[in-house]
Amino acid sequence: MDHTASIRAVVADDSHFMRSVISDVLDEGGIDVVATAANGREAVRAVREHDPDVVTMDVEMPTMNGLDAVERIMDEHPTPIVMLSAHTSEGADVTFEALDRGAVDFVAKPGGEVSATISSLEDSIRETVRTVASADVSAGGVPQSTTTTTSRGATLDRPTLVIGSSTGGPSVVEHILESLPIEADFRILVVQHMPKDFTARFADRLDAHSAYSVREASHGDTIGGGDALVAPGDYHLVVDTYDRGRLSVALSEEPPVNSVRPSVDVTMTSAADVVTDPLVGVVVTGMGRDGAAGIEAIKAAGGRTIAQDAATSAVDGMPTRAAETGCVDTVAALEDLPRAIQDAIERETATNE
Repeated sequence: MDHTASIRAVVADDSHFMRSVISDVLDEGGIDVVATAANGREAVRAVREHDPDVVTMDVEMPTMNGLDAVERIMDEHPTPIVMLSAHTSEGADVTFEALDRGAVDFVAKPGGEVSATISSLEDSIRETVRTVASADVSAGGVPQSTTTTTSRGATLDRPTLVIGSSTGGPSVVEHILESLPIEADFRILVVQHMPKDFTARFADRLDAHSAYSVREASHGDTIGGGDALVAPGDYHLVVDTYDRGRLSVALSEEPPVNSVRPSVDVTMTSAADVVTDPLVGVVVTGMGRDGAAGIEAIKAAGGRTIAQDAATSAVDGMPTRAAETGCVDTVAALEDLPRAIQDAIERETATNE
């Protein structure tokens, strides 16, 4: 995309009123709405005819729904897509299915119809559309996960893994957790920029697709090897104490860091402060610089650090900023991240023997 030119968008919604409202919100933010669509079939045609930089996509539409439209667009004319998602459990489930089919990100409606709360969403819609418009969707989807092998040393050394991600991240995190062997005995903390109510569903999905026991974190939670926690939306996840392989966490409502809460930096920095066994920090796709300071802290504490490469990141801001610190040990493509994590633990094991 030419970043000096105006972002060009297609707006798909079955409500004429909502198409007008969303178009006005984007236009007022300097985003050029080149076409609108009343159903998924029209959206597919509009993308083919106008070649936009980004699409906003409703879910429930006649003729062809939003999920099927996402799949068709990604098959025929790959284009970054933002979903408009109901702020409900059902809405979260549909949103993750849309992400599975190729959508890059979503805007959560705070309740009821968007028309009732559009003023509170204006900035979020514009920011998300701008971010997603820069996403690289040409590389295709996440590769099929295959569990990596592990050494006996990695099992004995009680490693902790902290993963930070944002735009485009859910499928990447899922790929990593699906691929890591339970024998590696990781304690895993996941910080995904995502609204509350969606993080619980995200944790459920990870739990269903991974050998690890995954749940949304609660204040005072304690985990050991084979367990994973997901930072809940709108709370920082702080590593509170660490003792003989048991890690406890606290939830904080301190102000956002890097304009986000949860913040990757908060979790990584706190882990670096208290974890005394092998520690690995991984920053994957996302906009901004959250995670860069955390990577510096983990490296300074003697841990291992990994960033996803720009070529396979939907949005390369976060991993690139992390790499620019000079504190990243390994830059890895999406398909190589699980192996890179295992290699990091094995190198740490060899160093300590």
